[in-house]
Amino acid sequence: MKFQDYYEVLGVSRDADAKAIKSAYRKLALKWHPDRHEGDAAVDAEKRFKQVSEAYEVLSDSEKRAKYDRFGENWKHGQEFAPGTGERTMSREEFESAFGGGGGFSDFFQEVFGQQFRQDFGGKGPRAHGRYSFRGADVSAELALPISDALVGGKRRFEIPGTTSCPTCGGTGFVENHVCPSCGGVGKVRKSKTVDLTIPERARDGLRLRLDGLGEAGQAGGEAGDLLLTLRLVDDDAYRIVDGQLEARLVISPWEAEAGAKIDLRTAVGVVTVTVPPGTRSGKRLRLRGQGLSEKSGTRGDCVVRIEIDLPATLSAEQTTLLRKLAEASRAPVLGGARVEETP
Repeated sequence: MKFQDYYEVLGVSRDADAKAIKSAYRKLALKWHPDRHEGDAAVDAEKRFKQVSEAYEVLSDSEKRAKYDRFGENWKHGQEFAPGTGERTMSREEFESAFGGGGGFSDFFQEVFGQQFRQDFGGKGPRAHGRYSFRGADVSAELALPISDALVGGKRRFEIPGTTSCPTCGGTGFVENHVCPSCGGVGKVRKSKTVDLTIPERARDGLRLRLDGLGEAGQAGGEAGDLLLTLRLVDDDAYRIVDGQLEARLVISPWEAEAGAKIDLRTAVGVVTVTVPPGTRSGKRLRLRGQGLSEKSGTRGDCVVRIEIDLPATLSAEQTTLLRKLAEASRAPVLGGARVEETP
């Protein structure tokens, strides 16, 4: 961690007394504690919380402060101050003292997290080791899912940024009564999570799922929060959503369009057989009632099948010959979209 002006970090003058320094630290620690923030804001809050803790650790120690005031950036005799490598020495008792009285540590977290998070230094509560146990925050995220994948179902693997309980201190924020050097006293470290999601049968755009225990890590043994995942269905080559309705693209050959055909198609309900009437033209739409995506009301919408006529990727020699004969039989020129008959 590079040099920073600790007085500026705490927002106090260089002649501030110990009481003013402690008061400023308490105020900023409450403001920037990561568990008071969500999403991207929590990342910045965690950084600021560590900076504030570092500044207080130096300025609250009379010996360290004297060296800092004398040497400034070189107060450690040319060594860069790097609390992340084990330089933090604030004990639990020093931390408690910063918040006033024997119950200061308790008062701090009670003020941040509410009455239910009462500290138990005397062993009267469920945790006699003197640390708080509280649930991690819920996390909101969105997953873009191609419509084809949503209809097929199965599982989808993806990663989300998150946090986990600090392995060094076990989420307490302290190691041997000193601020944990790995997490800076926060109790959590950043770690991506891999999620295997079973796509729900009635998936729809905007569907919100709650995945238990996949949110932010708890602290001091507290349970993890939940992941609130919103599905966003994305159009693909075969399906799209038009005016809230599922539209499927069905490509058929010219001879299927002329003679009619029965073709299997996957809808939101399953695989169905679509009857293409004889003489169907490209762009024709067929409506399959109740075969669309699930709606908020619990009912299903319709699936609209849009017919497109195209040649197969490969043609047999016989098919090629027949198409050429068809072209020769249609010798009348076409101008402006209207067929003009030639006069003999």
